[in-house]
Amino acid sequence: MDLIKAIVLGVIQALTEWLPISSTGHLKIAEYFMNQTTPLLFNFILHVGTLIVVLLFFRKDIKNILSALAHSDFRTEHGQLVPLIIVGTVPAGIIGTLSYENVNNAFRDILPIAAALILCGIVLYSTKFSHEKTDTIGYSAAILIGIAEGIAIIPGISRSGMTIAVALLLGIKREKAFRFSFLLSIPAILGALALTAYTQLDELTTSGLGSTEIITATLIALIVGCFTLRLLWRILARQKLHVFAFYCWIIGTALVMLSLRIF
Repeated sequence: MDLIKAIVLGVIQALTEWLPISSTGHLKIAEYFMNQTTPLLFNFILHVGTLIVVLLFFRKDIKNILSALAHSDFRTEHGQLVPLIIVGTVPAGIIGTLSYENVNNAFRDILPIAAALILCGIVLYSTKFSHEKTDTIGYSAAILIGIAEGIAIIPGISRSGMTIAVALLLGIKREKAFRFSFLLSIPAILGALALTAYTQLDELTTSGLGSTEIITATLIALIVGCFTLRLLWRILARQKLHVFAFYCWIIGTALVMLSLRIF
């Protein structure tokens, strides 16, 4: 991979990681059209850049959560988030650990990714009919959101889109849904990175990817990701999450037609 391709993948990662249109799906689509296969670990390294964005964006929440954890104080608002994040991480971790290799192999072609994008669009559009009723996230809701995060291991299914959509459909207010979705992403991304590094470190070493390409792509993912995360919140605040469904449907349908040689 040359530096230009690494930059392109970094931009794609940053633009699509926080917007609910599936960064993994778009990276695989880009690789398909560039005739470029990158190690799975490289994609997760790009996630490090966007993870830093989350740490910066939610730094006050993270500080309060860590403080509550250090003092074993689970009665405060942030202290109550600790067990909820743990409960939500469990199903996501189980699904991801058991299926990530099979999913990666099954979604090498653009047709299944296209189908996943169309399905993601359906879930996103359903949020148009959601009704916000509560700012409290219970354990059952955390489990369902965690399952949604696990399902989002499928390229074409957006992690942020699925988790926020499920929270909204459960009646959770958008600000709480937004915050919990991204706080839940932190252990998920760290776990995925650790697992992939353990199983595919040799592949990254022999792929020809240099430190320049990796650092450049990660920095781009970080910088651009700062803007896309804020953009997502503004759109969600206006109750317009469902508009991303049209993008997913258009791209998904175009990929289906391309895969079937309809045009």
